Amino acid sequence: MTGCTLCDLPVGDDPHTAPDVDGEFCCRGCLTVARSLDDVEDLDELDARRPDATPSEEFDGETTFLHVDGMHCATCESFLEMTAGEQEGVAAAEASYATDTIRVDYDPDAVSAEELPGRLSVAGYSASDRADPDAEDNDAVVRFLIGGGFFGMMAMLWYVLFLYPTYFGYEPIVDLGGVSGTYLFAQIWLFASIVLFYTGYPILRGAYVSLRARQPNMDLLVSLAATSSYAYSTLALLVGRTDLYFDVTIAVILVVTAGNHYESIIKRRATGMLADLTTADDRTVRTEAGETLAADEVGPGDRLLVRPGERVPFDGTVAEGTAAVDEALITGESLPATKREGDPVRGGTVVTDSPVVIEVGEDAENTLDTLVRLLWEIQSSRSGIQRLVDRLATVFVPLVVAVAAVGAAATLALGSAPIDAALVGLTVLIVSCPCALGLATPLAVAAGIRDAAKRGIVVVSDAVFEAAADVDTVVFDKTGTLTDGEMRLLDATAEDGTSVDRVRERAAAVERASIHPVAEAIVAGVLGDAEETSGERPATDGGAAAAADPSDGPPTEVDALDAPAATDVDVFDRGVAGRVDGDEVVVGHPDLFDERGWPVSDRLREARATARDRGNVPVYVGWDGRVRGVLTVGDEVRDGWEAVVADLDADGRRVVVLTGDGPAAAARFADHPAIDEVFAEVPPEAKAETVRRLGADGAVAMVGDGSNDAPALAAADLGISIASGTDLAADAADAVLLDDRLSAVPELFALTRGTNRRLKQNLGWAFVYNAVAIPMALSGVLNPLLAALAMASSSILVVTNSARAVYKGD
Repeated sequence: MTGCTLCDLPVGDDPHTAPDVDGEFCCRGCLTVARSLDDVEDLDELDARRPDATPSEEFDGETTFLHVDGMHCATCESFLEMTAGEQEGVAAAEASYATDTIRVDYDPDAVSAEELPGRLSVAGYSASDRADPDAEDNDAVVRFLIGGGFFGMMAMLWYVLFLYPTYFGYEPIVDLGGVSGTYLFAQIWLFASIVLFYTGYPILRGAYVSLRARQPNMDLLVSLAATSSYAYSTLALLVGRTDLYFDVTIAVILVVTAGNHYESIIKRRATGMLADLTTADDRTVRTEAGETLAADEVGPGDRLLVRPGERVPFDGTVAEGTAAVDEALITGESLPATKREGDPVRGGTVVTDSPVVIEVGEDAENTLDTLVRLLWEIQSSRSGIQRLVDRLATVFVPLVVAVAAVGAAATLALGSAPIDAALVGLTVLIVSCPCALGLATPLAVAAGIRDAAKRGIVVVSDAVFEAAADVDTVVFDKTGTLTDGEMRLLDATAEDGTSVDRVRERAAAVERASIHPVAEAIVAGVLGDAEETSGERPATDGGAAAAADPSDGPPTEVDALDAPAATDVDVFDRGVAGRVDGDEVVVGHPDLFDERGWPVSDRLREARATARDRGNVPVYVGWDGRVRGVLTVGDEVRDGWEAVVADLDADGRRVVVLTGDGPAAAARFADHPAIDEVFAEVPPEAKAETVRRLGADGAVAMVGDGSNDAPALAAADLGISIASGTDLAADAADAVLLDDRLSAVPELFALTRGTNRRLKQNLGWAFVYNAVAIPMALSGVLNPLLAALAMASSSILVVTNSARAVYKGD
């Protein structure tokens, strides 16, 4: 069986084709996407040009994804990839510090999956199974509080009391040249050593890693400044000098450590819940005979019982029974699909109203697990966030070291003592220590995150502030994003001479016996949620037990409900029937009434057609052998969606709608002048591929809410998730909208513009500072202490600038 040209799903015996499109497709949605986007560059060529492209398709082995603690820059990625590549049996590796993940392609005959975490836990990095990461690491907090909060502050206290006064010409409190001075200096040296080698260990490791990876980074320059001042002060202490600069070492380490810890807090938000959603190995299933089995014991052809409220554990077919199946999580379709004997079902979908027996498919594959693997692959294959300061470091670090060396050599050549020449070199390293440069990006980002949070936008990855400015296309998922994704009663129409209220009340009376999603929407719409829950309707055991058998009789009448009661209720395939006030009332699918030959007025036929044209579900209500009304069930569009797409269009961005629903459900969006393209009936596997194809023409932002959107969110340059959606979708996103407010999307773009302006201001100041301070250090105007003060002043200016609001809104 061949695969779909777009998403590689099986195309079946009747593939979708068209004379103007090359290839065969699994569904109409994939065909439409291919027809509309067939003029983009060949994706194989695009992948070959992308920096994160890998030859994984040619690798004949296994792939695993590991969680790695300790990554904080692109150099960490390079080092871990290099380390993994040196291991026997490893064919390729890709790391992503944005998601704390490394993907490893390996030969299981040469190295086992259990051995890989140990082999990659080097140089302070800790690798573990991605599906079960360790608890949150508090090591950075401990290092900062113990090394900086105690020992660092003790050393600085001695400086304030005993050393700083002497720098301004005051007599020392103690004899610095005697035993008391030796004891004091020994304590300061010990405290500074703890701060440098304990608190500063991650920074020193980053410097070591950058040297191993041949990619100079800011950790290297910070380490050079901290260790140089420490080494100079230690040497000066041994030769009896009192101009010690251990305070410079302490200040540099504590400032950078605090910044790195804050960054790690932001980064952990991006991947915190993924493991909880993907522990598939712990699943159990129930056989047709009622026996409980572990999921990994199930094989092709096994028959499994799935009760209402439970997820279908594996892809397969319905072997026995009929049920409404909620496929929204997997396909994005808002309306449940009725599945009968012989119909295919996907693993991860939810049986809603009746128990069914599922025969497991040939591959015993769970579609939800497939989506999770796809998400992991996309996330891990994306290179980490390459900050501007990291790119500049490859030039800035060697340049500063060269300037310091040349300055020291020139001073020595002019006849100065070696210790004075070393002092000049040290001053250059300290004054150019990139605290201002290093703080410029994270503080600007922190200000953007702060202002976004005030507007109900959680930024879970600082990639937002790089990617959003370049976005050309904004893709919206329909169900749950442009619409609220909840089934509800939208409208009611009655034939002439019949009360609409009577149609609604009679429909609710009989539908109370059914737990089909459409029935629940009707009952909730007529009686209200509070009244609905007060009745004794058929229930499930925590969502896992079978529904009550309708043959046991109608639900118990509740006197509190001001609605007619139904008796002799019968729930069947496409509807419900019962007696209300002596009349037989039937509620259900229009085809049910056509089979019975019940007449329908033109008014009601028109209402039925209107409901279907809008992508909603028309439900007939009839009694006395005639259709008396039509109830329309569907999901509502979100308030303000038209203004949102209009704002994005006015901002020069292309707007695309992507949905798993049919063309009728998406028609209302296709007619909006601000929407450039609508792709309907697109399966989840094809959503990520569609985003990639759209990305061939420019950067793409994806706005979605469901697990079926997660791969597309991860594949986009910028992923924006609605908080009412699934955890998996939020975990794949770069930003999450907490209050379901679509107007937050254009606000997010405005926030990123403001953040980028602030970032440029901070970087501009940092470069101006270095351009002035380094020549002053070379000329001898500054000593290490004044250099440290200048560096601190520069950092304070950056902090103050970043404290201002990034975006105040309208």
